[in-house]
Amino acid sequence: MDSFLFCLLLVIAIALGGRDQLIVAQLSDALAKGKAQDMRRPVPVLALGLASAALTAGAMAYGGALVAEILPRRAALMLVALALAFAAFELAWPVRLKRVNEPTRSVPAIALVLLWRQIGDAARFAIFAFAAAATYPLTAWIGGALGGALAVTVGWTLGFEQLSRWPLRWLRRGFAAALFIAATFIGLTARYGAI
Repeated sequence: MDSFLFCLLLVIAIALGGRDQLIVAQLSDALAKGKAQDMRRPVPVLALGLASAALTAGAMAYGGALVAEILPRRAALMLVALALAFAAFELAWPVRLKRVNEPTRSVPAIALVLLWRQIGDAARFAIFAFAAAATYPLTAWIGGALGGALAVTVGWTLGFEQLSRWPLRWLRRGFAAALFIAATFIGLTARYGAI
C-alpha cells in the first residue's frame, strides 16, 4: 500500500509541467471547439493520454520488478538510487516544446508522440524505482498509472494558456533537488548501510 500511495503522489507532483502534460494541454487548446467561455475539449486526446499513462507506467513497473528480481538487495537499492537520479536529471532539464501550429487529428500520431514523451520522463523513472523496491510491484504500477492519468487530465482540463501561468519551472527544479537528495541517501544506504 505504501508503494501505491507514494508512487501516486510522487508521479502527480513530478509530472506537473512535464512534456506529456504540456503536449496534451496544447492539443486540447488547439482542437477545442466553441467559444472561449464554453470550450468543449477533445475527449480522444484525453483518452489517448490516459491510455499512454497506463501503458508506460506498466512497462516501467514491469521493467523495475524484473530487474530487481534478479539482483541482490544492495544492487536493487542502487538501481533505485540510479533511477531517482535519472528522474532528477530529467526534471532539471528545461522543457522546450514547439507550439502546435496546425493541429493533427491523427490518433496514431498523437499516441506515438505521447508514448515517446512518457517512456523516459521523470515520472516513469520514479515508477521504475518504486517497482524495483516494492514487495508488490503491481501497486507501484497502479499508483503510477493513476498519478500519470491525473497529471494528463490536469493538462487537458486547464489547457496550455492556463497551465503556463503556473511556476512549473521552479516546481520541477525543486522536485529535482529533492529527488537527487533521496537518490544520494538511498545510494549511500545501499553502499554502506546494514541490509
